[in-house]
Order: sequence, then structure tokens, then C-alpha cells
Amino acid sequence: MSEKKRISLATLVMSAGTGASRIAGLVRDMVVAGLFGAGFGTDAFFMAFTIPNLLRRFFAEGSLTAAFVPTFSQVYRRQGEEEARRVAHICWTLLMLVVGAVTLLGILAAPLLVQLIGAGFGAVPGKLELTVFLTRLMFPYIFFVSLLALIAGILNVLGHFFWPAFSTTLLNLCMILCAILLSPLFPVRPVAALAVGVLLGGLVQLIVQFPVLRRKGFRLRFNVEFSHPVVRKISTLMLPGLAGVAIYQINVVVSRLLASFLREGSVSYLYYGQRLFELPQGIFIVSLAQAVLPAMSRQAADKDDEGVKDSLRFSLKMIVLVSLPAAAGLMVCAVPVYSLFFMRGEFVYQDVVQTALALRAYAPGLLFVGMSRVLAPTFFALQDTRTPVWAAFWTLLANALLGLLLMKPLGHVGLALALTLASFCNCALLIWLLRKKIGSLGLSAVGAILLRIVPATLIMSVAVFSILSMVDWHAGGGLLEKSLALAVAVSGGAIVYLCVGLLCGVKELREGLNCVRRRFDR
Repeated sequence: MSEKKRISLATLVMSAGTGASRIAGLVRDMVVAGLFGAGFGTDAFFMAFTIPNLLRRFFAEGSLTAAFVPTFSQVYRRQGEEEARRVAHICWTLLMLVVGAVTLLGILAAPLLVQLIGAGFGAVPGKLELTVFLTRLMFPYIFFVSLLALIAGILNVLGHFFWPAFSTTLLNLCMILCAILLSPLFPVRPVAALAVGVLLGGLVQLIVQFPVLRRKGFRLRFNVEFSHPVVRKISTLMLPGLAGVAIYQINVVVSRLLASFLREGSVSYLYYGQRLFELPQGIFIVSLAQAVLPAMSRQAADKDDEGVKDSLRFSLKMIVLVSLPAAAGLMVCAVPVYSLFFMRGEFVYQDVVQTALALRAYAPGLLFVGMSRVLAPTFFALQDTRTPVWAAFWTLLANALLGLLLMKPLGHVGLALALTLASFCNCALLIWLLRKKIGSLGLSAVGAILLRIVPATLIMSVAVFSILSMVDWHAGGGLLEKSLALAVAVSGGAIVYLCVGLLCGVKELREGLNCVRRRFDR
């Protein structure tokens, strides 16, 4: 099987698992919005969840994956399964000790951490204290998901992608059930039920991975040979990776810190806006990035530089084909989506409008974030975790400066726009640095596709807007009418995009349709 087919199949499998997770996440956010609205409690919860979520990216999705997957893949291919199993045991033991210590330290230092990232909450009585309480309650989540990330990395190298991607659905289900069933048990702090759901969800996510891992022949055991050369290599690669991921995630922390000084609800508006922004990103872009890393790692291990470039170009084309129409769709559908799914209970139309404005400011960044999520793994596959750090550092500076400049005239919308502009800077810088490292990337083919799908995206946007304009999204109720209008707009927009794209000569769309047709025929 060719690497393009491997990447496509892995992306399809992970997209299915991640898609289920994102749908469950949308339901979760609807439940949270209906029960708790956008204000005191949700501001505190989202700010508290920032810290363990930040560390999850440090130890789990970010530096650990970037350093472990290429190195483990190389050991598995060159030294065999037995040695790979030994390396996995050592990494498992070391990670448990490190993340366990970080978790304990985080619980103890929660008041200081919250004061650093949510200083603006001090002006509202009780808000800072609630955030500290929720932070301490959720901190063990980082322990569970870091171990989960290691297992997911092993399974991905072994060719299993679905269950690690699907497992986040269990987190969302736990949060939904706890929010509904346990919130009456916390009359003073009902939002604490969500924190309990996060903790339970993290544990369940980890537990369900072990049967799959055992079927693949891996039973994780303790091994304290921390001086093993491969483990030292992974640790060395993780250090700059930690810095890079830290800088990237600090962008989110900076946005929420600045939002804490804005009017109440701003943190929640940014969170809800970012959640819908992450829906297409999580379903396709993250899946593609996770699928392409093992493929590029195999090619890099075989010294196949042209193969790495070919996989990169293929992945970037897929990103462009999906992210550009998705970004346009998010901008056009922002108010209808929040009106249909969120406007009930404590979440009123004013909250819909403010959240939609945040989403529209985030949406153009989908293309740049998507491309960056593919460009960065290219460096990781080449076992270079240092170079992306510099790109991330300048992105951090750009985001902070733009945020300070835009938050006063535009409020929370300015903070969302700042992150979009910073994402563009990060993407452009990564392309420039990668060209310096491995030479010409042949991105003219990617630019040609971009030019061809712009007309399709514009015509699609007009068609979707025309359909949605037939419904009054300001009023409550009308669930059937709104659902039908949104379904017709989305499906009709997709058909228009495909038809116009095919007429414009985008052969990749035809190849994608043929691939899907063959899968259904089988």
C-alpha cells in the first residue's frame, strides 16, 4: 500500500472516531450552555480547565507525541517488536513518575496558577476562589490523559487509529451525565459537577485502551532502565518540544488572561466560539496530522526525503480542500448554529450574537492552523523539535501584541482575531523554515488548488446564506424549521462546492469521491 493510501485510510478511520467525539462534544457544550449559560460559573470552569488542558498538550498531544512516535517507530522497524516493547515499558514507568509529580505539584500550587492566568477574576467576589477549587478538582485529569497519549502513540505506530481517536467521546459522555445528574448535589457550586465529569472521563478514557493494547501484544510493565539510549533520545527531543507546545498553548492562556479583564461572559464567548471552530479541525485536520506523522517518520527513517515532501504536499492539498470551505461555512452559519443548538435556558440571543462574532473572527484561521498542524509534524518526523519552537515563540509575541492592540476597540472579538493573525504568522514562518531545511517543497501545486477552489467556496457561501436568510434566527423555538433550514443549507452548500469545484478542474475532489465510492462498494 502506498503512503498516500496509508495516510488517507488512517485519516478516514481517525476522522470517524474523532467525528463521533466532536458530535458528543457539541452535545456537551449545548448541555453546559443550557444549564450554566455564559457568565460567573462557566467563566470559572473554562479558566480552571485551561491549566490541566494546557499540561495535557505539554505531556500528551504535543511534545510526547512529537518525540515518542518517530523514535518508537524507528525502533520498531529497525530493532524489532521485543526492543520496542522494552522501550514502551521504560517510557510508561518514567511518564507515570513525572506526570504524577506534576499533578501533585499542580494541586498544591493551584491558587498561584489561577492568580497568574485569571487575574481579572479578582474583581468579582468569589470567582477566583471557585476557579481555584475547580482547578484542584480537575488536575488529576492530566495524569490519566498523559498515559493515554503514550498508549495512543504505540497503537498509532502499530497501525491502530480508531479507538484512541474515539475515546474522547467517553470524556464528553461523562461530562454530560455528570452535569445533568450531579449538579443538584452541588447547590452552591453546580458547575463543580462538570469538573467531576472531567476527572471521571479521563480515567475511563485510559482504562478502555488496555484491552486493545493487549490484543496488539503489548502489556505495559514497570521498567526503571531510565539510562536506555532510546529513552534518553526521546527525553532530549521532548525538551524543545515542550517549549514549542508551551509557547503555542500560552497563546490560549494569554487570550483568556486578557479576556478576564473584559466584561463578564467574555471568557465563555471565546470558549464556545473556539469549540465550534475546533469541530472541523478535530474531525479532519488533527486526524490528518496524526496519520501523516507515522508515515513521514517511516520515510525519514528510510532517508526518503522526496517521499517526505510528497506526503507533505498531499497533506497540505487535503487541508486546503477541506479547511477553506469549512471556514467559510463557519462564518456564514455562526448565528444559525448557536441559535439552534445553544439558545435555551440560561443562554440567550445576546450570548448567541457575541459567541458568533468570536467564531467569525476565529474561522479564517482554520486554513493556517490546519497547514501548521501538518508542517510541524514534518519537522518532528525529521527528529527536529527545535525549529518549530522559534516559530511558536514569534507567534506568541504576535498574539500577545495583537491582543493588547485589538482588545480595547473590539473586546473579545479582538482577542479571537489576534489569534487568527498570529496563526497566519506561524504558518508562513514554518514554511520558510522548512524550505531552508530541506529545500524546495513544490508548493505551487497547493497554490493551484487554492486558486481553483476559491470560486467554489464563494458560490457555496452565497447559496448557504440565501437559504439561511429564509428563517428568523432571533426568535426562540421553531426547532423543526431551524433544523430543516440548517440541514438543507449545509447539504446544499456541500453539493454546490463539489459541483463547482469539479467544474473548476479540481481533480483531487474527483479522486476523493472515487475513493469513497470504492469504499462503499466494498
